Amino acid sequence: MPRQPDPDLEDRILKAAQALWRRGGDKALTLRAVARAAGTNTPAVYRRFKDRRDLVRGLLLRIVSRIRRTFDANETIEEIAESYVNLALQDPHEYELFYAHGHELSPPKGRGHPRPIRESRPNFAFVEAQLAKRLGGSAEDHTHLALALWALMHGNTMLLLSKSIPAGHEEELRSACRSAVVALLEGAGRFSAKSDGKRAGPPRK
Repeated sequence: MPRQPDPDLEDRILKAAQALWRRGGDKALTLRAVARAAGTNTPAVYRRFKDRRDLVRGLLLRIVSRIRRTFDANETIEEIAESYVNLALQDPHEYELFYAHGHELSPPKGRGHPRPIRESRPNFAFVEAQLAKRLGGSAEDHTHLALALWALMHGNTMLLLSKSIPAGHEEELRSACRSAVVALLEGAGRFSAKSDGKRAGPPRK
């Protein structure tokens, strides 16, 4: 009787790969080691992931999904920004994996100009859409602001994870970052209001 496919094997492989990365980083993430940790064999891993790069992409997509679930649970941009840092601090190895290999999610460059970030970063597109709901306009109008927020949160996170900030100043850094998020949003809101006023034209007499 032919062996039935294991519907849970792919998930087991990804969980095993994630655990290996947490313990040993890049060096530990070989397909043979992943197969052993998942309780299967290397050919079975290759049937689901064509190579190591494809396996890493699978891990990255799991991280993207986890971030999105967290973002969906928050109502404001300020809360989303805060949850981004909390996620990284809860699982620094996962955060490291994402930023060591995040380029694997990017599509090939288009001729003459790069592809929009939202094509490879669905959570970035989600933040653009949330900014549009709050500030008006289309999601594409807020790429610059979304990039500024991302850069701010990533910088804050890396300072905390690398312990570059002097001991005892961690909460002060986080507070300063929260204030910077608010300032960016308020500044963008004032700019949007001015732009709307210009488009509306002079008041009627």
